[in-house]
Amino acid sequence: MYPSRILRMQPSRPYGFPTPKENQSAHTISQRLRTLKRVPPELIPLGVVLAVAVGAAIYSSTRKLMTDKTLRLTPNRPEDREH
Repeated sequence: MYPSRILRMQPSRPYGFPTPKENQSAHTISQRLRTLKRVPPELIPLGVVLAVAVGAAIYSSTRKLMTDKTLRLTPNRPEDREH
């Protein structure tokens, strides 16, 4: 490599990878809803299935915690033990 070429080299991203600035930093709900139009239609059924799965997991976990009488919610205290 010639010495003059090294001097002409420029960094591809100056100043340590600057982040791109958004057009508007505060987005409204309607602006965020408009971005849903960019989601490919093939991914909508996947989103529905994931939402149902997460909802079912939350429901079953909550139901288990509320109805299971054998579940220990607090540690045993020494004065409660019978010897």
